[in-house]
Amino acid sequence: MYVLAIDQSTSGTKAIIFDEKGGIVHRVTVYHKQYYPKPGWVEHDPEEIFRNTLDACRKVIEESGIKPLEIEALAITNQRETTILWEKKSGKPVYNAVVWQCQRGASLCEEIKKRGLEGKIKEKTGLVVDPYFSASKIRWILDNVEGVKNKAKQGEIAFGTVDSWLIWKLTKGEVHATDFSNASRTLLLNIHELRWDEEVLEIFEIPPEILPELKSSDSVFGYTDLGFLPKKIPIVGVMGDSSAALFGQGGFYSGDIKVTYGTGSSTMLNIGEKPNVSDSPIVCSVGWVVKETSSYVLEGNIHSAGDTIVWLKEKLGIISDPSETEKIALSLENNGGVYLVPAFVGLGAPYWRSDVKAAILGLQRNHGKEHVVRAALESIAYQVRDIFEEMVRISSKEPTEVRADGGITRNRFLMQFQADILNIPVLVSNIEEVSARGVAFVALLHLGAFSDLEEIRQKITYREKYEPRMGDELREMYYEGWKTAIRKLLTE
Repeated sequence: MYVLAIDQSTSGTKAIIFDEKGGIVHRVTVYHKQYYPKPGWVEHDPEEIFRNTLDACRKVIEESGIKPLEIEALAITNQRETTILWEKKSGKPVYNAVVWQCQRGASLCEEIKKRGLEGKIKEKTGLVVDPYFSASKIRWILDNVEGVKNKAKQGEIAFGTVDSWLIWKLTKGEVHATDFSNASRTLLLNIHELRWDEEVLEIFEIPPEILPELKSSDSVFGYTDLGFLPKKIPIVGVMGDSSAALFGQGGFYSGDIKVTYGTGSSTMLNIGEKPNVSDSPIVCSVGWVVKETSSYVLEGNIHSAGDTIVWLKEKLGIISDPSETEKIALSLENNGGVYLVPAFVGLGAPYWRSDVKAAILGLQRNHGKEHVVRAALESIAYQVRDIFEEMVRISSKEPTEVRADGGITRNRFLMQFQADILNIPVLVSNIEEVSARGVAFVALLHLGAFSDLEEIRQKITYREKYEPRMGDELREMYYEGWKTAIRKLLTE
């Protein structure tokens, strides 16, 4: 018994085959192009993403040597919030996918805030009014692509996050659906009642006709043969990437916390079966609905984590490969008072300021590229602590360890600094593809390979454990320097 998992991320599409115990058999990655038509705007080509998905699936099966008949289910995890609208009749996108990082909806969000509606929207959806989420992206496409608004009102247009788009294409238009974890990141889902909220739809002037059906993550989302399989297999196990990462880390219980380090970063705390919506900038979302049980999460998202390291390479040219940053950072005894605030597309949680610009503070004549590289790595850990402290405050939960995943977890300097700045151990996943493993676990649960969640949790091991070893005085001195840098930017 094997499960094929699609992990459609910001940078590319992975196809990964898992065995019946949740172990990785083989993986293939295909990257797609990034489009930046204007400052602060980010787009992908939905058709390219779908082509890459099919290519990756075909290649991974061919290279693995596994017989296609042995693949029993397809699971999907995806970059969330990224918004696609397409014609139901032709299946063609009306515009490029507007990516989660894209800030083009900022003016609409500010207008809604000025109308005094943010409190009402947050109470219903658990989210702050920010261009990060799907609602303002949908509205932008409706307003700016000729003819789409009228077609939408007539029921001719479909909206979906990337999961919905792939499901539609894989089922040849038979299924238009999403799961609750993805839906809860649109800014349109009532997370208390698990339904699309009519009042919020009216505020954003989005016609309900375009919305996908809502399903549990362990539902069957139709059937597909991927265009080459000898039989159709069920699409089961659908979840947004951050939720899937928490699931794939075994974070099934209230108080479990994980940090996913990717292009951006997601810190997610399981808070159990009831939502906790406060006036905090930390958002509350649906983690998943599995076995007819809802799990809610608090989440803080950082816009720029791994992307900051890419910036060092592509724009500053001070590194030739991201792996160099570990050695460079370790070559310094301290940070020299240099702080990099990577607000390239504004600041995410817990600040949610799309107007703030990136800055490097504290530079002196004796500083060099090493200090900038170290400041870039440290910025990731500081942002996680900002979120962590706010989560502890509003949930009254005190996590005793952090589960970490994502490509940057191979950077030993960053993981040790993260443990030091949080002052709790950091457990690093033994695989990078925990989001894919999360949805594979859901599919395997559906297929009967596991009897319950605890059996899954027992299968999970960790590559490394980083214990905090920094003294209290130094820890707080470093962190206060970061907070000072943030205050300067917020008050400019």
